[in-house]
Parts: sequence; C-alpha cells; structure tokens
Amino acid sequence: MEHLDFGHNGLLVAMSFIVALVAGFTGLSLTKNLSSKSLSQRKVSVALASVALGGGIWSMHFVAMLGLQLPILFYYDAAITLASALIAILMVAVALGLLHLAERTPRIITVAGVIVGAGILVMHYVGMAGLQLCRAVYSPLGVALSSICAVALCVLAFRVAYSTRNNRNIIIGTLCFGAAVFAVHFLAMAGTSFVVVDRINEFGPTISNETMAIGVILSSFAIFSTFLWVSSAFLSPEPDRDGDISSEATLPDVSAESPNDVLISIPCESDGNRILVRVDDIAFVRADGHYTQVYTDTDRRFCVWPITEAVKRLEPAGFMQVHRSYLINPSKVARFERNKDKGKCTFFAEGLPPAPVSRSKMKDIELRLAPLIDATGAA
Repeated sequence: MEHLDFGHNGLLVAMSFIVALVAGFTGLSLTKNLSSKSLSQRKVSVALASVALGGGIWSMHFVAMLGLQLPILFYYDAAITLASALIAILMVAVALGLLHLAERTPRIITVAGVIVGAGILVMHYVGMAGLQLCRAVYSPLGVALSSICAVALCVLAFRVAYSTRNNRNIIIGTLCFGAAVFAVHFLAMAGTSFVVVDRINEFGPTISNETMAIGVILSSFAIFSTFLWVSSAFLSPEPDRDGDISSEATLPDVSAESPNDVLISIPCESDGNRILVRVDDIAFVRADGHYTQVYTDTDRRFCVWPITEAVKRLEPAGFMQVHRSYLINPSKVARFERNKDKGKCTFFAEGLPPAPVSRSKMKDIELRLAPLIDATGAA
C-alpha cells in the first residue's frame, strides 16, 4: 500500500507549542497555594487545572493536526476525538488528585508525572485513530521515542514544579510540560506514515477540518482566557506558597512590645507539606537565595522567610546573627573556635555543619557564648 507524502504548516506548528505552554502554565498555576484552602476549594481548583492541562494537551494535538498537509481530503470521527479529550482530562485529574488530595511525597510526584506522560501518549494515539479516509501507520522506534520522552519530561516537569511551589519553578515546570506535549506529538509523527482508506468507519459522526478548527479555536480561547485570569494573580507579589503557612496570619508579631507576643514556632515545608518547627528545636538558620533553610538536630527544612525576616523574628527569641547568611541558637552551640579573622560555631547534634562567624561578629559571639561554653583558639 502506497504511503502518502505529508508536511506541516509552520505557523500552526508554532501555535501548537504556544498552546501547550499556556495550558501548562495555567494548570500548574491554578494548583498553587492550595494547602491554605478548604477541601471543596481544592477539589474545584484541581478540576479546573485538570481541564486546563488535559484540554491543553488535546488542543495542542489538534492545532498541530490542523497544520497536517496531506494530498487527500480527510475527516475525523467525532466520538473518538471526544474520547481522546476526555482521556487526557481524566488522566491529568488522577495525577493532580494524587498531588493535592493525598500526602505528597517524591514517589507520588514521580507517579503523577508518569500518569500525565501516559495520558499524553494515549490521547495522541486515540486521537490519531479518529482519522477517516486515511490511516496512520506507526514505526516501533517512533512509538518508543515518544513514550520515553513523554514520561521523562512529565516526571521532570512535576518534580520541578512541585519541589518548591514558587513562581520560578512553575515557569520551569511549564517549559518542561510544553516540551513534553510538543515533542511527543512530533516525535510520534516523525515515525508515522499515512495510507489511503477507501471507506469511513462509522463509529460516530464525522467532522471536517473546518468543524474541527472551530472546536480547537473554542477550546484554545477558553484556555487562553483562563491563562489571562491566572496571570493577573501570578504576577502579583507572592504573599504565600503552596505548603506554607502565612507568617503574618499564623504567628504573633514578635516585634510588638506585649510580653505575651512570644515566638513559639516558624512555618516550614517538608515534601510539599506545611509544618511548624518549634524555635527551641532550631540549631541555626541559613540563607538560601530569597528564602532560608532551617536546621534542627535531626532535620533540615525549607522556610519562605528571607534571612532578614528570620533575623527580625528570631533575634528577640535569643538567636544571634553570626554571619550575613547565618543565624544561630546559642543554646545549641557546643563550641566556638577562632583562628585569626575566621571563626565557626559547632553544635551538640552530630552531623550538623558548622556555622561560620564573620569578623565583625567575633567579639559579640565571644561575649555571648563565654558563659555557656569554652571558647578556644587564638586571636
């Protein structure tokens, strides 16, 4: 059977990639900061994100298919085409449900990525099965490459987007997701050929390219409209993060003069879940970009406070800033060592790295720690 020559419209190929990026950004942004919402609100957000991501997968595929140039007239089976859209939305919904309605662990994040990758693949091949008057013939290499690419890039996208739920990671995750959907389609198409079929398989009513274009335009319009709505919130300052407790809403203002305003715990994250870490359990706090890492005797936690906020809140609780990037709890310090202009504090807990002490803080540290421990080393 003779294989048909085919090509693609470059403009529609580019548009398909934009649709994939917009859908990925919209879906990942809609699920941001869900831990602070009620269960019903989370379910609604997950449902909307599933439609955005799953619908975006479908829209990207059929925008690209509208750009498919074959030397014959062809149609689509409406029932199979609709089924491909529902498959994508439902598989994304399962993945997002695992991420936001169950305990989120690294394994769950990986499983969610695999599910979405599989959803992209299934949607693609089911959608291709809807072609009428021509039939797609696949090569094993094209199927294998597209499968590996789908799963690998989706796992990467979810690991990045859900490792720390901030704007930067959502953007990187969006790029990975968009690349996954786009690459799967065109890797699969590179290993696909088309042959003429004499008759239409009447599984459902047939729709022409023109009718399909209207459906794709409507779905893309809905996704882009949601994108614009989400962007307005995304571009505003980040008051909170997914898995984070708002410090202003949950913790007392330690700068107040009231003796009752005592800082007891600080908000941190662990595997995407929000937790409160008791101040008494903290050995030291280290700056990490615009955020901080909180070290206890046994764990290290992520905190959304910048080091300046940590200093403001923890110094009244007895902590000392020993370096521009380090804030220590003196009661956890076992030893202070000074060697000329360099100093460091080591802690009672085994396995904790020492905290460096800057030259300008040396005398204050020696005076403060002298009643607690023996300071050693030569000036």
